[in-house]
Amino acid sequence: MTAMRITFLGTGTSHGIPMIGCACAVCRSPDPRNQRLRPSILIETATTTVLVDATPDFRTQALRVGLRKLDAVVLTHTHADHVLGLDDLRVFTQASGRPMPIYGSAESLADVQRIFAYACTDKPKWPTLPCFELRAIPVGGDFAVGDLSWATVELPHGRMNVLGFVVDGKLAYLTDCHAVPAAVVERVRGVPVLVLDGLRYRPHPTHLTIEQSVAVAGVVGAGQTWLTHLCHEVEHAAAEDALPAQVRIAYDGLALDL
Repeated sequence: MTAMRITFLGTGTSHGIPMIGCACAVCRSPDPRNQRLRPSILIETATTTVLVDATPDFRTQALRVGLRKLDAVVLTHTHADHVLGLDDLRVFTQASGRPMPIYGSAESLADVQRIFAYACTDKPKWPTLPCFELRAIPVGGDFAVGDLSWATVELPHGRMNVLGFVVDGKLAYLTDCHAVPAAVVERVRGVPVLVLDGLRYRPHPTHLTIEQSVAVAGVVGAGQTWLTHLCHEVEHAAAEDALPAQVRIAYDGLALDL
C-alpha cells in the first residue's frame, strides 16, 4: 500500500463556523478547533495530490496548507459547500497548461458542466479561465488517481444519494449522509481510519447525529473514527470528552499519516 497523508482542510457544515450573524458560545470560541471551514480533505502521497470536494473556502484552505500541486479533484456531490471553490483551480490549470481532472458521478458532472460551463470546454475563451476534464465514476465501482486506488460507495443524503470513498483500503470518507447502509458498513468494516458525518446532537433529515455516528463507528470497528461536517451546536472539547476513545472530532488542519 502507498503511504499517504490526509489533511482536513475544513470540518464544518455548509454555514462554516463562526456562522454569519451568530453570537453563540461556539461561534465566539477562542479555541481554534471550533473555527471550521466548509468540509474537504486533501490526500497526498509522494507522487499524487488529490482534493476531495472544492468548497467556497478552498482559496483560504489552500493558502493555509501551502498547496503547490494538485493532480485531481474527487467530488462526493455538488451541493454548494462542496463545489463552489472549483473556479479557484485556475491557478493549477494555468501553471500546468493541462485541464484539471474532476471525478464524480454522472449526475455530479452534469451539474459541474452546468455551473462551470466556461471551464468545461476544450479551449476556454480566456487563458485565465480554469479548464476541467470531467471523468465519470461508476457508482459502486473502482478507479485510480495516480498511485491511489479508490472504491466508491453510495450514501443517502436526504432525497439524493452521494458518494463515499475507500482510499487504498486505509481511509473511508463518508460525509453528508443521514444513514450508512448495511452494505456500506460491510464494505468499510475494520478500515484503519473512518471519517464520518456527525452534524450535531439533535436529529436532522439529511445528516447523522453524533449519537448515530458513534453507533455506526461501533459497528464498523475502525481503528479510529473522526467526525466531520459539524455545526455550531457542537463545542469541540466538551463533545470530544463525552465520546468513546476510538471516536474523535476532526478539526481544520488536522493531518493523519497512514
